[in-house]
Amino acid sequence: QGLKPIVSTESPALIFGTTTKLASDLPATDSFLGQNKVPDLQKLFQKADGLPVHLKRGVPDKLLYRTTMALTIGGTIYCLVALYMASQPRNQ
Repeated sequence: QGLKPIVSTESPALIFGTTTKLASDLPATDSFLGQNKVPDLQKLFQKADGLPVHLKRGVPDKLLYRTTMALTIGGTIYCLVALYMASQPRNQ
């Protein structure tokens, strides 16, 4: 008689009726329909103009950088004020 397998050796039924496609099954022309912008961005970011990389794209980068710095400084000041207020005894 021997031992019987506990786990079924049959493959389970499909839960969803669709099968998956492998990336190798897709045609190469349909995989990406946009224009490759990487070479243009590489030229922009590797240009020796003395600007740091996080400011190379102009006004949007400067605005984002200055907003981040303002929020950081404002948050630091707020934390210091809250710490000062927490360190003072309450008046009865």
